[in-house]
Parts: sequence; structure tokens; C-alpha cells
Amino acid sequence: MINSGNFVQQMFSADYGKYFALGIYMNLNNVDLSNCDREPIHIPGRIQSHGFLLAVDNESTLITYASENCIDFIAVELQMLLGKPFGQFEEIAGLNLKNGQLLQLIQLGGAKKDFDIINPYPIQIGNADYYMIISPTANYYLVEFEPATLEYDIQNQIGKSVSEILKGKGLRSLLQNTAKEIKDIIHYDRVMIYKFQEDGHGEVIAEVKNEDLDPFYGLHYPASDIPKQARALYKLNYTRIIADVNTISAPILTLEVEDPLDLTHSVLRAVSPIHIQYLRNMGVESSFSISLIAHGELWGLIACHNYSPKFIDYKAREGAKLIGKIVSSALEYREEEEQEQQSNIYQLAMTMISLHLGKDEEMASALTRQEYTIKDIAGASGAAVLFEDVISTVGETPDEIQLRELFVWLKATMHDAVYYTHRLPEVFPGAKAYKHLGSGIIAAMISKDMNEIAVWFRPEQITSINWAGNPDKPVVVSDNGLLNLSPRNSFEIFSELVENTAVKWTKTEISNVMKLREKIINTISKKAGEIRILNERLKRAYEELDTFSYTISHDLRTPLTSIKSYTELVIASNKSLDEQGKKMLGRVVAGADKMNFLINEILKLARVGRAEVEFVSLDMDKIVKDSTVEVISALNAGNVEVTFGDLPAISGSPVLISQIFTNLIGNAVKYSRSEDHPAVHIEGLKVEDEIIYKIQDNGIGIEIGHHDKVFELFKRMENVKDIEGTGVGLAIVKRIIEKHNARIWFESELKVGTIFYVAFKTN
Repeated sequence: MINSGNFVQQMFSADYGKYFALGIYMNLNNVDLSNCDREPIHIPGRIQSHGFLLAVDNESTLITYASENCIDFIAVELQMLLGKPFGQFEEIAGLNLKNGQLLQLIQLGGAKKDFDIINPYPIQIGNADYYMIISPTANYYLVEFEPATLEYDIQNQIGKSVSEILKGKGLRSLLQNTAKEIKDIIHYDRVMIYKFQEDGHGEVIAEVKNEDLDPFYGLHYPASDIPKQARALYKLNYTRIIADVNTISAPILTLEVEDPLDLTHSVLRAVSPIHIQYLRNMGVESSFSISLIAHGELWGLIACHNYSPKFIDYKAREGAKLIGKIVSSALEYREEEEQEQQSNIYQLAMTMISLHLGKDEEMASALTRQEYTIKDIAGASGAAVLFEDVISTVGETPDEIQLRELFVWLKATMHDAVYYTHRLPEVFPGAKAYKHLGSGIIAAMISKDMNEIAVWFRPEQITSINWAGNPDKPVVVSDNGLLNLSPRNSFEIFSELVENTAVKWTKTEISNVMKLREKIINTISKKAGEIRILNERLKRAYEELDTFSYTISHDLRTPLTSIKSYTELVIASNKSLDEQGKKMLGRVVAGADKMNFLINEILKLARVGRAEVEFVSLDMDKIVKDSTVEVISALNAGNVEVTFGDLPAISGSPVLISQIFTNLIGNAVKYSRSEDHPAVHIEGLKVEDEIIYKIQDNGIGIEIGHHDKVFELFKRMENVKDIEGTGVGLAIVKRIIEKHNARIWFESELKVGTIFYVAFKTN
């Protein structure tokens, strides 16, 4: 092959007369790595010189283009070919064929729009065997002739080779077997399986070579080595041979200025000077590649290198292409099989989590505290959930402070429902502190408004990537003044240490996170719907309670009033009643009063349940002491000594808080006043974020068997039956406490006394 400078010099020094050369080559003096992606390699205007080319107009069937080297094969000057009907080619070229026979083949393939039934067509030129290969391009048919060596009988070896290739159960063994079998068939010095990564760079993942060669296995090659337009051609042409990098390519000529001839499907298409220089720098003199296609995309190449010129003919290449297609299908199946095994594990975890989401009361428990947790749906090392401002974790995760900082950043950063990265420390510097736990994350926003989110973590995987040369090294000037391609000018191993990086998340893992997010949202919506139903039921219950309260206050009080009034009237007006009769009727009046008292207590309980709390700062000194005076007076308990400690202010409803202390102080006084030296002590103390009040007495105490019933409605101990009370007061206190988001508990010992504690939040 020649470089662009030599080609331009040759073009202008040669006596082309009226012929026009179509060479389109980039100037190597302007080479940099970005040129590779812009080079028009499908229209080089030249072919490899081990064969020759004609282009036949598909309407006029005239020979419109011809490679300059035709004379080397058929001893015919170009003026005898260009512009002539292709039907006369056999006569012009002196072929031992019927005139127009080759044209009929073109017309047959054109009519069927398929040349596979024709290619390759064997012919003899002189005493040598050739194959004619036809392919369509734009308005022309490319008619190419190349030697038929019959050196490799690949067709008869395919069955055995494929059987050996497919012996391997895993993907790695499949690819290693492929490299070995291809080398055994075509005898290239080195056969590699070259896999393209997501960013376009490649890695040698399998290799079979001659013993005297250094290994390339495990080496990475920058995307610029095989640029995107070259990768596109590999998807169209499953095989590509470069027979000899040291031969000069043949220009394609035409009689008139024409558009460059599209050689996309040409088997002789010349090679980019950039790639030729690349191979020379490697010491490679011939290369052959077979495309590996998976899911319709270029997965990789079977790349074959030889360190001397080597040619394998069309039929052998077609046999190799068939092996490539079989391997492509096999690797696609093996990849899917491995992915399916992992997917089954993920699916089991997803099913079990979904089951717990439906039946567990707590969302965090369903996600993080079962046999299968959310980290199992994405192969994560840890996961964290922020729900209702509580963080729940499973596996290895950053600490709570670090998690909350990450959640704040994610809320500000995330524009989609799911965000993922395998290089978190590079985009969120705060993550460098825990890169060993979370260099990779997937985040699913459950509710941005409620600040609820789930995050999966993967640890840093420090990797040493071995490049075949420094991938960042610029082009350099050689001794002869030419700019040699770099980094491919040197293929010494260049190691790059990659940090702050985790294993990439797969599409399946990301999809699982999206699915789980939907399940969580649906569960929340379902539970919200259930809560709405319960609220409706509660609303109806309140309405029924209103009706019940009205019935008690009106329908029951009226007959009670009548009973009491008439009984008192009988006592006052009936002079014939003896003391026993008056005593019995007096009990009726007392019973009516007690019934009326119970009705009032029930109404108080109902009103507390519906009352809205308006929080204000309260003067507890006044409230507590006023309640004490009221209780002492009402119970006529002047013998009880009541003392006070600090009485710090709290926030709440003045009416409801007064009810709490009136009830608790009332009980303390009531159940201690019969003691020899009855005493009650009241004080408040600030403990962390709470103010805790205690009301202590030295009264009769509470039986241990009754501790769990203290706050239940109408529940009273046996030892207080003779003491006035209804069992409603503490139920009212408990309800008021709940409405203030406070806590209440007690300590008690029979015949020693009781301490009630009430804890109020300070904020």
C-alpha cells in the first residue's frame, strides 16, 4: 500500500491522458486520532492489488470504472475496457467463455436481487484459476476478480470445528475454542477474540498464537484503533482480509469525472493508509477478521494476524464467515443463558419482597429485614431506604450522616425517577470518603415531595488496565519526517490504574430497580387507599358517636332527671315513710347521680377524641398548682401534703393539659389520703429533647396483675371499689397524651405508692 503523499505524486507524474483517478486519501501529515472517525474508508478510490475490479452501469451495462491493474491480469489496456459493453468482456479479455455469459450472470443476480447464488463464480484467466464476485452498489455492479487458491478446504472442516467450538459450557471456553479452531484451519500466526466495550474500546479476551510471539491476551486497545465507521462496515461485511500491507494498492479509473465509487461491499476494497501504518507499526503483514454479531450489534471480532503476507480465497473466507455466524449465535445464547441464571435469582428476590410488601405493616421491614432484601435484586453489596425520615439499611453502606448528605445531593441532582453511576466519587466528591463501600450506586426516587428514596451500593473495584501503548500519547514525528500514528507507534504495555470506579450496573439490574420502585409506589398507594377507607369508617364512627352522645345527653338524661326528681319528691312529701324507706329511696337518688356522672365522663372522653389541639406555651406552675387546689377542695383532702419541684413550661392545649394534671393529681390525692401521713410530690425535669413530669404519691399502689389495664376504659382494681371513681379518668388522660404526641407510663408497688410519668416533646 502507499501513503497519500506517494499517491498524489504518482497521480500527477503518470501519463493518465483522459482517465480520472478516484483516490480519496487523507494526508498523513495531518494525522491525529480524531481523523480516524472522519476518514471515508468506504470510498478509497483504490483496491488491494491481488485482484482487479470493474464497475458495470446497471442500466447501460457499460464498463464505467476499472482498476488500473487490470493489465496485470488480462493484458488489456484500460482504453479497451472503459466505456465498452460488459457483454463483450469475455472477447476483450480473451477468456475461454461464451460472449455475454458473465453479463447474464449479473442480470440473473440483479433480477433476483441476490448474488449469493452466483458468488463465487469460477473462471480461468490464462492458466490461473479465479473467482468472480459480484456485488451491487448504488447505480453499478461491482465485478471483482481474485485468485482461487483452493489452499484451505474449510467447507469440509466446518462440522468438526463447530463441534469442538461448542464443547465449552461457558462463554470463556466457547471463545477460547473458537480462537483455537480458526487458527487450526487458516494457520495464521495469531488468532484473537477481540470484544468491543461500551465506549468503543476493545479488549483481547481469548488468544491462540505461535509460541515465539508475545501474548496480547488481556490487553485493551483504544476506540480510535477501530473507529466507528470501520465498526459500521464490520456489521455489513462479516469478513475482511488484508493480504499484504507492503503491496501498492491499485487506483480505480474512469473516463469522465464521476462520483467516488462506493466500495462498501467490495471484497478488494483498499485499506486506509492509517490502518496500514498501524499494522506496520505492529509488525503485522497480513490480517483477516471475522465479525461476531450479537443482538444485531457488533459484539467483537475474530482478529487474525500473520507476520508475513498471507491470502485466503473467497470460498475459504465464506467458510470462516459461516463459523463466525455460528459462534455469534452461540455466544448470544451463552450470554443470555448466564444472564437468565442471574435473572432467576433476582426474580426470586423480587417475588419475595413483593410478598412482604403486601403483608408487612412496615415498609422498611419488607425491604430490609427479610431473608431476601432489596440488595438482592441488583447484586448490590448494600442498600439503604429513607422512608418517613427514618433510614433503614442492609449490607454494607455508608453511615447515617453520609447517607443523609447523599440523599440531599440526589434530591437536588435527580431529574428522572432512577439514577445510576459506577463512578460516584467523580460526580459527588463527598463519596470519596466511602468509595470502598459505594463507588457505584443506583438510586430510585420513591417520593421527591416526601423525601423518600432507596439507594443500592457497590464498592470500589480498583483495576489495572493494560493498554497496548499509552492511549493518551499524541502523534510523534519519525526520523524520516513523517508523522507515525501514535499511540499505536509503540505497543509496549502501558498500565493505567482505575480508581473511584465500581462494576457497572447491568440493564437487568437497572430494570429491576425500576420495577421495584413501581411496586413500592403501588403498595404505598394501596395502603393510602386503605387508610382513606379507614378514615371514612372513622368519620362514620364519629358521626355515630355524635348521635350516641346526643342520645346519652338528651334521651338518657331526661328519664334520669325524672327518676331523681320524683324520688326526691316522694321522700319530701310522703310523711308515712319510715327511715328504712327513706334510706332505700336515697340510694335511688345516689344511683341516678352516679349514672349522670358516668354520662358526663363518657361525653368528656368523646370530646377529647375529636378536639383539635392548638399548641401554645403553657405556664405549668399556674396550671399544676391551680389543679392541686381544685382537687384538694373537691375531695376535702386538706390532710394531704402536696409539694412541688421545678415546673418547666411546655407546649399544648391549656384545657386538655389541665385535664391531664387534674386527673393524675386527683388520683394521687384520692388514693393516698387514707394513709397516716399522705404526701404527693409533683415536679418536671428536662431530659434531652423532652420535659418529663412525675406525679408521685405514697398511697395504696397498683396490683402488678392490673398494670396492663390501667388505661383501659372502666377498669378498676378490687382494692379501690370503695373509693369513688369510674375508671374513665386515665382513659381520658391517655387519649389527651396521644393527641399531644407525648408519652405516659408509671411505676407502682402495692401499699408503697405510685409514680406517673408524662413526657412532652420540647419542639
